[in-house]
Amino acid sequence: MTAVTNSLVQLLQTNGLLLLFPLAVIEGPIVTVIAGWLARLGYFQLGWAVLILVVADLVGDSLLYGLGRAGPNVLPQKLRQVLGVTDARIALMAEHFSKQGGRTLIAAKLTHSFGFIVLVAAGASRMSFPAFLCFNLVGTIPKTLFFLLIGYAIGEAHVTIDHWIGRASLGIVILGVAILSLWYWNKKRERR
Repeated sequence: MTAVTNSLVQLLQTNGLLLLFPLAVIEGPIVTVIAGWLARLGYFQLGWAVLILVVADLVGDSLLYGLGRAGPNVLPQKLRQVLGVTDARIALMAEHFSKQGGRTLIAAKLTHSFGFIVLVAAGASRMSFPAFLCFNLVGTIPKTLFFLLIGYAIGEAHVTIDHWIGRASLGIVILGVAILSLWYWNKKRERR
């Protein structure tokens, strides 16, 4: 990871805002931390960095939404069966996202760990794209500002910060899977 984060620093120092957008779409939080640090060092203006990072995050999220929207239709039937993607489950997801899509998206954005799966699920459930963008914007702004301020304050520790982001994400995934497993087990037991 040290080599990756150091490469990101060098790319951004050399190319500035030109590469910030594509790197932020691909890499996410650590690029935001590094951007805050490089803004503090004077490599680019903080205001432009905020704008580019927010737009990049929304573009990346929209790509995952698009993948989810196209996904069920392009997956071969056998793969759909292996993954458990059924019309009934998609209908349940659609019902969930029509009632609680906003909360789910914001929670996924703020926890970072479940973002990928929730963004794809929002697309698969055919959530309204304008609503999807609005709720994502609400979650993206504080998340981007949080990581940008960390970078601005202590960005020289970007390698350590990257490790902590990875560890926190893993911890949230483990906790989330445990909670979902308990919930599922209790629901299954109640049906008996």
